[in-house]
Amino acid sequence: MEPVDLTAAAEMWKAYQSAHPDLATDNEMPSVERFGDHPALSDELLGLVIDGEKRATATLLKEFEAEGQQLPRIGSHWIACDGAGRPRAILRSTELRIGTIDTADAAFAYDEAEDDRSLDAWLLGHRTYWNRICPSLGIEWSDDLEILFERFTVAWTA
Repeated sequence: MEPVDLTAAAEMWKAYQSAHPDLATDNEMPSVERFGDHPALSDELLGLVIDGEKRATATLLKEFEAEGQQLPRIGSHWIACDGAGRPRAILRSTELRIGTIDTADAAFAYDEAEDDRSLDAWLLGHRTYWNRICPSLGIEWSDDLEILFERFTVAWTA
């Protein structure tokens, strides 16, 4: 995938800080990320965020470790980019929980807004996704891997 546009992300963050200094309390610029592992998936998932349907995401802790990133904290922000790497939204973490895939529930699956929003579809889709990306992390997928379950709000859009 194309690299994310860090310059545009910094400009977006500065605009958000100016408009919302009471909320933009992160000590440094937030991480700049995208959903998924290919442009079409990134665009699809970001579209669900912008449309107001998607308000949750799940990430393997190994992904944060591989990227050298700290785990988010409640109230922290991250900048979501589209498939081409353009920043489109600033998201603010509202709920964080670490668990394994068997701790996902129907409410979380619904909030992630993927497929038909059911837990069964969520489990199938995420197992498929993590089986696909785990080799790039140097690991094999296992139901015992720790996952960060995150709920967020959209704080700012481009």
